[in-house]
Amino acid sequence: MRAVRFHGVGDLRVEEVPAPAAPDAGQVRLRVRAAGICGSDLHNFKTGQWVSRLPVTPGHEFAAEVLEVGAGVAGLELGDLVVADSRAPCGRCDNCRAGRQNLCGSLGYVGEVCDGGFAEQVTLPAAGVLPVARGLPAEVAALSEPLGVALHVIRRLDPVAGEPVLVAGAGPVGGLVTLLLDHLGFGPVLFAERQQTRRELIAGACSARAVELEANAVKDALGGRPLRYAVEATGHGAVLDRLIALAGGGARIAMVGIFHGRTEIDPNAIVEREIELRGCSVFADEQREAVALLPALAPKLQRLVSAPISLDEVPRAYQDLLEGRAPALKTIIKP
Repeated sequence: MRAVRFHGVGDLRVEEVPAPAAPDAGQVRLRVRAAGICGSDLHNFKTGQWVSRLPVTPGHEFAAEVLEVGAGVAGLELGDLVVADSRAPCGRCDNCRAGRQNLCGSLGYVGEVCDGGFAEQVTLPAAGVLPVARGLPAEVAALSEPLGVALHVIRRLDPVAGEPVLVAGAGPVGGLVTLLLDHLGFGPVLFAERQQTRRELIAGACSARAVELEANAVKDALGGRPLRYAVEATGHGAVLDRLIALAGGGARIAMVGIFHGRTEIDPNAIVEREIELRGCSVFADEQREAVALLPALAPKLQRLVSAPISLDEVPRAYQDLLEGRAPALKTIIKP
């Protein structure tokens, strides 16, 4: 079968590899129907930071059809459409036992510690797949993983209904956070995004208002109200510092962007205005909730995905994404 294989920093190849063997007990063999390229896939391509085996097939955002189930697997039938839980926790540490698998000290991810979804087929533990509604487009189902991340961000932010929320960055996660905040009735929702395509896509999919991330523009958009809820989804230190400068007393900033290296912020502003910074890592159980939201969100989500590309086009798509030439919020692969 065909698969995308990561061999090391900057080395991504499309190769012929053996199809998965029959699944062992507790496993399922899947035919991948749609997969999304994530920012962490690009981060691994540039740094190899989180990859623990080489070569490996990337891809943790995907929807697939059940082809074969191993012994002892219940609740899954041949032909079911399922999505992958991206996490591979140890299951034994204190956080895992407390239901906080996203904070597992040895947490790995599908596509980094085991082969992922940038292939025609993949085998995974049955416990790591979730059924989705029949008839849902596969490219929409594949968004359940980043949608779960976005829902976790909102839970961590914990905004008060009726209070303005500012999202800095409308890439895949920031864009989905913006969409979900609007869908769930929070806001008014403001978002800042420099890339025109992303800005237009999000503005067209929901009622959130695009603003420039500078003091006068944000102040005008807030109509004199203080900024108490914000999301940092860019991973740029200068943006985080700007949000801290814009935040009012008692503000809360949820941080989900992946930063490269250390950054400088004004700690005195945090102390004097009692600003709270909250990190957001993957999701706890929010992907299951995201799966339930997919049918209602499907028309909006379909506006945010690219025309599907083949496995052979994935290396070029990586370059386009790294150079800011993404045609949509999420690039979708259909093997």
